[in-house]
Amino acid sequence: MNPVEVVRGDSPLILGLPHTGTHLPEAILARLNARGRILADTDWHIERLYDGLLPGVTTVRATFHRYVIDANRGPDDASLYPGQNTTGLVPVTDFDGEPIWTEEPTPAEIAERRANFHAPYHEALAAEIERVKARNGVAILYDCHSIRSVIPFLFEGVLPDFNIGTNNGTTCDPRIEAATFDICAGSGRTHVLNGRFKGGWTTRHYGRPQDGVHAIQMELAQSTHLQSETPPFAYDEARAAALRTTLAAILERLAALAPELKA
Repeated sequence: MNPVEVVRGDSPLILGLPHTGTHLPEAILARLNARGRILADTDWHIERLYDGLLPGVTTVRATFHRYVIDANRGPDDASLYPGQNTTGLVPVTDFDGEPIWTEEPTPAEIAERRANFHAPYHEALAAEIERVKARNGVAILYDCHSIRSVIPFLFEGVLPDFNIGTNNGTTCDPRIEAATFDICAGSGRTHVLNGRFKGGWTTRHYGRPQDGVHAIQMELAQSTHLQSETPPFAYDEARAAALRTTLAAILERLAALAPELKA
């Protein structure tokens, strides 16, 4: 199975989808415990939520599950949030801090997964960023994520609907940040900029606004588009339809802004 799916477009926008995949090779699946096999930490239905919102957008999607290896963590496994609870390059617990393996992966196995899954995803993403920038004079990477709205192990209280991450304004032009924030604010939904989620490794690694490559992460609370944040994590058509209107407005605004950002 190909670890990455790419759909090429001519827009200056690229959608990164590192956590929607649910594929696990049989040998890896066999070592997950019953809790791990629920795959609760999937970014459920995000590819469906964004589908068709912007004509000509490029998408780069990991098909493998984040329990195989997390495509939004650095290959060196450095913590994105030092001092806070989080999960690593190959998670050993779920987002509730509970073990997910009957037998944890060895360093050699992690290295093999890095080569077979993590590297191909980022090679594809980097190639699309370069292609899109060459075509448009600028590339905007919009990294798509979602997470349960209540996870005490990771954060207190209830997560806002929209969680915008730019690593404190370093990964994109201020106009991208402002446009995204303003549309979220205008939606009437709860929102935060660089709150608990400031942008993962992908956003921080690729965001080089001085070179014409901008990156922004959107972490959505799953209560915005799921019937329930528990199994079977079903898609809610009515909730999603309302949310898609706001997401489309964001993507359209960023695409319109792109010509002003050419390096």
